[in-house]
Amino acid sequence: MHVIERAQGRYDVEDVEFGRVYKWQPTSVLVECECGQRLSLTSSMTNCECGMDHTADIREELSGQPLEEAVRYPWRYWHSSEDTEIPF
Repeated sequence: MHVIERAQGRYDVEDVEFGRVYKWQPTSVLVECECGQRLSLTSSMTNCECGMDHTADIREELSGQPLEEAVRYPWRYWHSSEDTEIPF
């Protein structure tokens, strides 16, 4: 297995009429398997379509530094804009 890219876990933020919606995107690793297939793997998805199990390698790769507070809890750092006309 060869690691191509690593994406840190994060929340995708969608603005809606009266606030924001946060959807968690887990840390993932883009790898190239020994069979030549490119895969985006997470801690819960570690197998290639060829049957190769990359669990140990993925866990080692994902055991990096913990997420910063602002990444883990983005709603704590959100300030509503003045022009939303929401009374709070």
